[in-house]
Amino acid sequence: MALADPESGISNGADSASSFSDIIELNVGGQVYVTRHTTLIAVPDSLLWNMFSKKTPTELARDSKGRFFLDRDGFLFRYILDYLRDLNLVLPDYFPEKSRLQREAEFFKLRELSKLLSPKMSKDNSITDEICQSDSEEPSVPPLLGPDASRTLSVASTAHSPSLESKKSGYITVGYRGSYTIGRDIQTDAKFRRVARITVCGKTSLAKEVFGDTLNESRDPDRPPERYTSRYYLKYNFLEQAFDKLSEFGFHMVACSSTGTCAYSSSDPNEDKIWTSYTEYVFCRE
Repeated sequence: MALADPESGISNGADSASSFSDIIELNVGGQVYVTRHTTLIAVPDSLLWNMFSKKTPTELARDSKGRFFLDRDGFLFRYILDYLRDLNLVLPDYFPEKSRLQREAEFFKLRELSKLLSPKMSKDNSITDEICQSDSEEPSVPPLLGPDASRTLSVASTAHSPSLESKKSGYITVGYRGSYTIGRDIQTDAKFRRVARITVCGKTSLAKEVFGDTLNESRDPDRPPERYTSRYYLKYNFLEQAFDKLSEFGFHMVACSSTGTCAYSSSDPNEDKIWTSYTEYVFCRE
């Protein structure tokens, strides 16, 4: 009788594909996904197909909780997984990460997905808007417009000018929660600890313009650029670094607000007091 290894899920005498359980947990760049084994092997000769059909669980990297680990972009992997489920590509409107998603598709050896994400070329070798929706082309002016054609083209081009778009006015609010401890009778130095998460609130396009790749969008990934969000946060925990970026893009602080609460670390009132505060800084670009 074949004996099963409960930790790895491997049964003696079974092939490598059957050694995996039907439901598989993945840790992709810190993002956790749960999917079926059949989904991961849906595309033959892909990277995931090779991992989960040609190898055994003991040969694959795992995190501290036993999940299979992939050191890739955890946010973009959701679209890789969606494609594997029914082999169709469905992306949200205003999706600016198509080139990065194509790079992920090439890494996972999903050739058909990579082709779908490739910019379409027209007969005159120019990139069409079918895939690269974020790349605005200059509008063509019909010859019937006569002498007003150049003025119309100038106005239309100005509306899509990246330099003017980057100077749009607006507000961005940066917030953080921190705590510090004051010793008994304030006879010891205060110990300050800053929480390692700085939140960003405001218009999506402005937040992405200022903070770029340092902005974590995992809690609100499909927000259109002209909508507002309060669910972004930064990938670092230095307020001064955030302030430098805002100043670099022409923002200046116009307001600041802070609230705080006090509690004891135990029921003994002689013990250290722990103060917790939440602070928001409002920045404006006119």
